[in-house]
Amino acid sequence: MRTERKTESTVSLDRENNHDAELLVSDSDSVRTLTLNRPDAFNSLTVRLKEELLAALHEAAGDPAVRALVITGSGRAFCAGQDLKEHVRLLSSGDPSPLSTVEKHYNPLTQALFRMPKPVIAAVNGMAAGAGASLSYACDLRIAARSAKFLLAFANVGLAADSGASWTLPRLIGYGRAMELMLLAQPVDAEEALRIGMVTRVVDDGEALAEAQRLAARMAAGPTTAYAKIKHEMLVAASAELTDALGAEALAQAEAGQTADHREAVEAFVEKREADFTGL
Repeated sequence: MRTERKTESTVSLDRENNHDAELLVSDSDSVRTLTLNRPDAFNSLTVRLKEELLAALHEAAGDPAVRALVITGSGRAFCAGQDLKEHVRLLSSGDPSPLSTVEKHYNPLTQALFRMPKPVIAAVNGMAAGAGASLSYACDLRIAARSAKFLLAFANVGLAADSGASWTLPRLIGYGRAMELMLLAQPVDAEEALRIGMVTRVVDDGEALAEAQRLAARMAAGPTTAYAKIKHEMLVAASAELTDALGAEALAQAEAGQTADHREAVEAFVEKREADFTGL
């Protein structure tokens, strides 16, 4: 049995001084929770927060003790997207970094979520806008609070979509509806998001994080190697020909069939007991 481990830290060289951390990291029973921690700014994404989040995702991917992830926001919002105050200030100063943030930060964040070899659940506790909404779409599952809203208002500030939204959203809700939401910058409330397939579950306000952590704990106790294979299959199949998708399935199934988890699951089925998965 895995023992519960609870810690809190920041993804920085100095893990002790986290009073002003823009990202909080906590572990409990093989589930790592990443909390965007700029509540007064609706957890909008500064350069620092983007870099801390990317580092945290890479760290979680390589940590065998982490078997599932939850991403959420502190306060009333999940994430309001790019911090436009910082963006304007850097542009006004002639700093070229805002013009490269998609390539330097948002694309790597999206890739890190899709290639994470373990389940990632977004606990959308409030507004998810712009890149914040996009990042939630790149997670494997989304638990939304009843008052949560999703908004892609890139066009309203003269920008195109980023953080993978042009790829993820049509696959969640369909091309036509995704185009409508992007061009007209229409907000979507939680109940509508559930109806159209944008989110996995809707729960009462204040319960999104707890529900996401419960679901993550359930998955952390499951066959995590199989989850990683399924994620890889889905990523390949999303843009592959049938023959390539079938080939990826065959390889993933052959590899999964050699795992201890598969043998344990078969033996548990025959013996009519609950399987004890180790991720091996």
